[in-house]
Amino acid sequence: MKNGYEALMKNLKQLQKRVSLCPEKGIVLGSGLGDYAQQIESPEFVPYAELEDFPQSTAQGHMGRFVFGYLSGRPIVAMQGRVHYYEGYEMDEVVRPIRLMGLMGVKELLLTNAAGGINPSLDVGDLMLIEDHISSFVPSPLRGENREELGPRFPDMTEVYSARLRRELTRSAEELAVPLKKGVYLQTPGPAYETPAEIRMFGALGADVVGMSTVCEAIAARHMGMEVCGISCVTNLAAGLGGKPLSHQEVGQAAMEASNRFAKLVSAFVALNGQK
Repeated sequence: MKNGYEALMKNLKQLQKRVSLCPEKGIVLGSGLGDYAQQIESPEFVPYAELEDFPQSTAQGHMGRFVFGYLSGRPIVAMQGRVHYYEGYEMDEVVRPIRLMGLMGVKELLLTNAAGGINPSLDVGDLMLIEDHISSFVPSPLRGENREELGPRFPDMTEVYSARLRRELTRSAEELAVPLKKGVYLQTPGPAYETPAEIRMFGALGADVVGMSTVCEAIAARHMGMEVCGISCVTNLAAGLGGKPLSHQEVGQAAMEASNRFAKLVSAFVALNGQK
C-alpha cells in the first residue's frame, strides 16, 4: 500500500487546502440517494475530478464529489456518489474516499446503498438497517502493507456496525414512524447482477440483501476506528425472485421513491449525540 498511502496523503493535503471545515460525521449517499446532499447548509463542493489521481465515479446517478457543510448545526461531509470496485479500481482506491473522511476528522460514518432483497420478508422500498455483512466475495481493502497510522494489522471485526448507533437509529425510526427492517448485507464484485443460483447460495449463507458496495468501505472505516452504521434501500428483488430481468433504472426509481423516508433517517443519524 506504499503508493496508495502516498496518494492518500497527497489528496488529504489538497482537501485541507480547499476546505477549512473539520467534519464530525460522514455520509455515503448510494444509488438514487444523492439528492439528500441538497439539504446540506453552507455547502462546499469538491469534485473528485479536481483531486489529483483520485478515483472517479462512473456509475449512472453518482455525481462524484464531496460535499462539506452543516446539518442541524453539525459539521459533516457527504459523498455524493461513491467509487465501486467494478469500475476497475484497486480496492485501496475504492476506499480512499472513506480514509480521507477519517483523516479529515469523521468519527461516525453512515453508509447507504441500493440493494437486492434476498430474504422473503423484504419488499421493494423497504429500508434495512445493516447488522452485519459478508465480505468473502470481494478482496479485502486491508490487503498489502499495513500502515499503523491508519489502523492495526489485524483489526477486530466482531462489531463492524456499531451497536450503539444501531440502537439509537432504531429508536429514531420508531419515533419518526419510519419502518426499518434489520439484516445482513453481502457484497459482490459486480457489475453483472447475480444469477438465481448465486442468490440461493447467498441466502443459505445468511445474507438478507446483496449489493456491489459498502462492505469494503465499512472494513476500511473500522480499521481506522470510526463508528459505522449502514442502511440499505431494497430497490429490487434479487435474481430469480422477482420474475423479471433486473435493471439499473429500476434500482434508481425505487430508491427515489424511498428517498423521503431515507432522508428522515439520515437526519436522525446526524442528530445523534457522539460516543460518550
